[in-house]
Amino acid sequence: MSNRQTEETDNQKNLRILVTYYSQSNNTLLLANTLRDYLSDQHTVTAAEITSQNPSTLEEYDLIIVGSPCHNSDLAAPVRNFLRQVPSNPSFKLAGFCCHATYRRNDSHPRAQQLFDQWAARGLNSFRELSVEKNIDLLGVFNCMGAPSPEIMEFIHREIVPDEEEWSIYRDEVMLHPTDTDLDELVEFAEWIIKESSIK
Repeated sequence: MSNRQTEETDNQKNLRILVTYYSQSNNTLLLANTLRDYLSDQHTVTAAEITSQNPSTLEEYDLIIVGSPCHNSDLAAPVRNFLRQVPSNPSFKLAGFCCHATYRRNDSHPRAQQLFDQWAARGLNSFRELSVEKNIDLLGVFNCMGAPSPEIMEFIHREIVPDEEEWSIYRDEVMLHPTDTDLDELVEFAEWIIKESSIK
């Protein structure tokens, strides 16, 4: 292997990664810590709350991974504010992860797509819209269920899942998340975006 090939391989294995997030009920924090722990094996990873980040320093990284809960069917306000300040045409690549209190679009529940599109899809779309607006290479956005706070649970029961039979099934399901399976899928997502970072 030539020196140039060795250098390119080393660069691929040692990305400078920022995992930055906003979390209220610790679901998004759990996902962020899972990413940090997994990626730190082969990369230089900084993990920090999004409110402590200065968007003007983002060019120090090769990859920015931004995490958010779903608030009002969209990303949380601190995450939206941060993303608005991200520079246009950056050298770094972007990925996202979201925790929401509804099913994923392709889950087996008969109303999964309807509920996801109504109460969570906007957050994923916000990432995509930002990437187009600012010409950022968006590698992907991971999403999974997360157990909501008691206040949000009350809102969901009143406004989204009022049927008592459906509510009982939903309540028992959502309180289990994020599950070990969710975290395994997040690691698979991390593997994917690292691969994409290397070939793009």
